[in-house]
Amino acid sequence: MRRFKFRWLMLLGVIAVFGLIITGCGQKKAADKGPLTVATSGTLYPTSYHDQKTNKLTGFDVEVVRAVGKKLGRKVVFKEMNVDGQETAVKTGKADMAANDFSVSPQRKKEFALSTPYKHSFNSIIVRKKDDSGIHSWADIKGKKAAGEAGTNYQRLAKQLGAKTVNYNNVSNDVYIKDVEAGKTDLIMNDYYLQKLALAAVPNNTLKIMPNMYFTTNEDGKGVGILMKKGNTKLQKQVDKALKELKKDGTLKKLSEKYYHADVTKQPHVHISKTFTIK
Repeated sequence: MRRFKFRWLMLLGVIAVFGLIITGCGQKKAADKGPLTVATSGTLYPTSYHDQKTNKLTGFDVEVVRAVGKKLGRKVVFKEMNVDGQETAVKTGKADMAANDFSVSPQRKKEFALSTPYKHSFNSIIVRKKDDSGIHSWADIKGKKAAGEAGTNYQRLAKQLGAKTVNYNNVSNDVYIKDVEAGKTDLIMNDYYLQKLALAAVPNNTLKIMPNMYFTTNEDGKGVGILMKKGNTKLQKQVDKALKELKKDGTLKKLSEKYYHADVTKQPHVHISKTFTIK
């Protein structure tokens, strides 16, 4: 009787362990097909913003991520926050990815798993038309008020060049533009395509992009990509595969031309005035 009872308990144990294995595999499979939580700003036109008519979150990076999610068979859920918040969310696992015109830079490679680049660009400076905000050379930036978001490479560079940094917390482009016009700030450093379209979106503004001061930095890397948690090579490979397919079938080019009115999937041909090393 005891032997029978012992064998019965052993059988129950085996069944229980097998059940746990099956459950674990099921949960892992479910996680692979579960929603992708993606951090973004929702305020950076035309990368990540809300359509004025529908209030729907859209933009180049947003639609690229949605296309990636579709390739992976996974629903995409966006969380809107500032740049520091996006990076922290990925590092802590509160978000699977972050997409917000993030450069594939050497520094970010130390902190995140990065996708292959899907956008290529260069940087520019916005100033007032009437007097160029008093900026006629790189040395003139010293003492000027540079508008941007804390923690970005642009604000780090502005400070390095002697500017007084005026930081905003995840505000829309029109706020930056109006403050430069009003003289509250003097310049905005950012991606050329973003700046060009930001100015076009605000009619009758009195600003311009300095044509002789295009620049790059050591932090620009090889383009713009998606941020993922360091060590998450599985998701990184899945995203890269999806991006490769999206480039091959023309989706990336189509989205690029829709939001940027240019093919930003290729390296631009433009004269670069200066390449900076951000310390």
